[in-house]
Amino acid sequence: MRNSTIRVATFAGPGAEPVIRPVPWPQVPANAALIQIGACGVCGTDLHILKGHWPKPLPWPFTLGHELGGIIVEKGGEFTEDFMGKKLGVGSKVMIPPLMPCGQCYYCVHYPQQANKCLTPVYYGRYLGFDKPPHLWGGFAEYVYVDLDMLPGTKVYKLPDDMPLRLGALSEPLTSCIRAFNRAVAARGFSWGDTVVIQGSGPIGILAIAAAREMGAGRVICVGAPEKPRLELARKFGAEATVNIEEVKEPDQRIKRVRDIVGGFGADLVMDCSGHPSAGPEGIEMLRDGGTYVEMGQFTDAGSIATSWHRICAKDLNVLGSWGFTANDLPLGVDMLDRARDKYPWLDMQTLYPFDEDGVSRAVKDAMAMKTVKSTIVPWPELV
Repeated sequence: MRNSTIRVATFAGPGAEPVIRPVPWPQVPANAALIQIGACGVCGTDLHILKGHWPKPLPWPFTLGHELGGIIVEKGGEFTEDFMGKKLGVGSKVMIPPLMPCGQCYYCVHYPQQANKCLTPVYYGRYLGFDKPPHLWGGFAEYVYVDLDMLPGTKVYKLPDDMPLRLGALSEPLTSCIRAFNRAVAARGFSWGDTVVIQGSGPIGILAIAAAREMGAGRVICVGAPEKPRLELARKFGAEATVNIEEVKEPDQRIKRVRDIVGGFGADLVMDCSGHPSAGPEGIEMLRDGGTYVEMGQFTDAGSIATSWHRICAKDLNVLGSWGFTANDLPLGVDMLDRARDKYPWLDMQTLYPFDEDGVSRAVKDAMAMKTVKSTIVPWPELV
C-alpha cells in the first residue's frame, strides 16, 4: 500500500544542510511515470554546486542527485518504451540521465553529435526547482517523476532486468568517461595499446580506469589521493601504478615519477578527472610530444590558474574538452557495466548511506573529505 506522501531532500543554497520535505503522491498521466529510487550516487558536480562553483543561476531550493537507478512503480498508458525503443512496464529497472537535449534547438538539429550543448536542456538534479510540481526532480529522494509531455527532452533508459540498481547508478558517470575517450578516438588521439594517465582518483577517475582498459589501453597509471580508499581501489580496477599526490607533493616530482613509470618520452594520452584547475599544466608535461590531453574534470568553474599555452604549441598537442554525453552514448555505459559486471569491483566503489537528513549530510561531507570513492544514497535498502 503506497504512502500518501513522498520524501525529498532539498538544499537552500551553497553550504546548506539538506532538508527533507514531504510532498503529495502525484497523479501519473498518460505519458509519465513514477520511479522508485534504489540508489543515487553523490557526484563531484553535486559537491561543486554545494561549494558555489556552478557558473549559472540555479533554482534554489532544489533536489540534487542525478546518478540513479530505480524501478517504475506507476506509469501511464502511453509510457511504453525507453529512448532506445526497449519496452517498459511497471517493475522495469531504469535510469535517467541529468542532461537531456531538447532535440529542436540549433545544436540538436545541426550538430547532433554536440547535442550535449543543447540550448534548452532538461537537467534533473539541477535546473528543476523544488517549487515545480510535483516536486520530484532529483535523485536525493524516495521517488523521481518523469513526464514526456511536460518535459519532452526527458530520456529514460531501461537497465537489464538482472542488473543491481547500485550498478545501474554508475551508468551515468561511466558514460561520461566513455564519451571522453571517444572524443580522443575521433581526434586520432587514442588507439589500442596506448599508455594512459588518469589525473584524479575520485569516482570519475576510477571509472575512467575501467573505461580505458575496456577500450584498449595498454597501460594505465593513476595520479591522485588518498591511498585509502582511492588509490588502493584504482589498482584493483587495473591501474598498474599510482602516484600519491600527498606523498609526491611537487608538480615537477609528479611529472618525473609518471615519466619514469611510463618510460620513453611520456604518455600517449592524459585525462583529467580531478576537478582541480592545476591538473592541466601538470598533465600536459606528462604527455609525449604529439600526445592528447582530454579535460573532463572541470564540469564546474573551480577557478583559473596561471599557465603557458606555449607548451601546448611547442609539444604539438591535441587538447580536447568533453562535456557530459549525448543521448546515444548512454547505452554504451549500460552495456559496459553489463558486459564487465564481474570484471571490476564496481560495488566496492560505493559507500551506502540511508535517506535521512543525517545520512544525506554525511554522504556529501564524506565525499568532500575524500573518505569515500562514491557516496551512494539508498532510500530503499530492500531494492539494492
